[in-house]
Amino acid sequence: MTSIAQTAPNAFTLAAAWRRPLVALGLVVAVLLVAFRRDVSDLAALYWTNTTFGHCLFIAPVIGWLVWIRRSELAQLTPQGWAPGLALVAAGGFGWLLGDAGTVSFARHFGLVMMLQGAVVTVLGPNVARGLLFPLAYALFLVPFGDFLEPPLQTVTVWMTMHLLHLVGAPATVDGVLITAGGKYFEVAEACSGSKFVIAMVAYGVLVANLCYRTWPRRLAFMAMALVVPVLANGIRAFGTIYAAVLTSVEQATGYDHIVFGWVFFGLVMAAVLAIGWKWFDRAPDAPAFDPAKLRGAIRWRLDVPVAALLVLATAMIFPTWSAAIAHRAQALPAHIDLPQVPGWNRAPVSTTAPWMPNYPGADHQLFGRYVDAQGNTVDLAIAVYGSQREGKEIVGFGIGAIRQDDRWVKIKDLDALNGGTVVAMTAPGPVERQVATWYRVGSVLTSSGKIVKLETLKAKLFGGPQRAVAIHLSVEGGRDPRATMTTFLASLGPLDVLADRSAGMTR
Repeated sequence: MTSIAQTAPNAFTLAAAWRRPLVALGLVVAVLLVAFRRDVSDLAALYWTNTTFGHCLFIAPVIGWLVWIRRSELAQLTPQGWAPGLALVAAGGFGWLLGDAGTVSFARHFGLVMMLQGAVVTVLGPNVARGLLFPLAYALFLVPFGDFLEPPLQTVTVWMTMHLLHLVGAPATVDGVLITAGGKYFEVAEACSGSKFVIAMVAYGVLVANLCYRTWPRRLAFMAMALVVPVLANGIRAFGTIYAAVLTSVEQATGYDHIVFGWVFFGLVMAAVLAIGWKWFDRAPDAPAFDPAKLRGAIRWRLDVPVAALLVLATAMIFPTWSAAIAHRAQALPAHIDLPQVPGWNRAPVSTTAPWMPNYPGADHQLFGRYVDAQGNTVDLAIAVYGSQREGKEIVGFGIGAIRQDDRWVKIKDLDALNGGTVVAMTAPGPVERQVATWYRVGSVLTSSGKIVKLETLKAKLFGGPQRAVAIHLSVEGGRDPRATMTTFLASLGPLDVLADRSAGMTR
């Protein structure tokens, strides 16, 4: 009798040609993560503490899995150092520098990811990089983004909720993001906009579109569905929460909402999106990610792997060195500053009905006071002064300014500009209403735009100029005509750029 034994498949082994490049790449990545550890720490904190970006915790494992399923094809390629990859490292480093100088965390984080991508391209070469194109591109989801979606999604959620409430016959009114229904008040807050759901669905949709579809029309159709379905579902969720509160109690409805939305609702919508798209999947699960035969072309501008690794680190280190040089240009501020004297207005005790003060935790000086005129009109004036800005010491950012994070004050809506300043209407329990106007002075510009603040901060740091930044707020609590009161006070106060420069010790 003849025995026939089947040979077990060999375990995956690393080809000799890959060992030195992978060791070099691992060392380069480790050095970059240590050199930019502040940004790595910021990203980890955002992933872990901010629910909007919690999905980013899964991106790195997904990238590792995407590389692993390409291992057979990658083994047929030969890694080779490539000089042009340094351009990607330099572009990422310069983007990081711009974000560091302009205190824009998105640019810093994006720049760090680009430097890591550039390290892969430079050390492993263009052929391997093309084989890893999707995993490398998917790494961009490591960068937290999408805060800009919150305001428009809030508007969409409010619109859908109001129409659904009217559809079921529930009397409801709306003022900005505040909905009154059944004698109860509800805030469609930024957290209720569904932005975190949409952002996570974008990352999920891109992954599914790449793995399950071959043709671009089907990929785009799936992505459109992955965006539309969660927006509609979030509007239905918000309506259901409010309607349940009208029928029962606010406590029961909101508690149930957090459980359903946090653990069940999100999973159901993801499953629904996948189930809808399943019918049109046109890519086999075991289909190769790429054809290695097409990625074996000759490489120009080749580098030895150790040289490529050293050049990546040398290029990346240029930018934190440049940043350190910029950091020594802080503006010298006076040791003490006072609120101005305003003709026709006298200082008065601040409000105790519903206390309010803008939040500038990194300011070198912060002043706040109330003024009253002969007719009894009152205005609150707040000034925050920075000698320079850096990470953790910004004049514009999340939870910085007129409304802090988890504040008792809630923004209702934006109002028309006043003398170039933005004006918002707010409310606090009581209810107490307040209008706040805001201006910023950075460089030689007076503006109310956070984007212009960032741009002017960047210009001042990179090209010289005054490093000081000043925020000015005027606010009126209640009153019959808050806007007229602020306009009158502004006329007596004088030019705001002069006030800002004097507060920063720049006599004019």
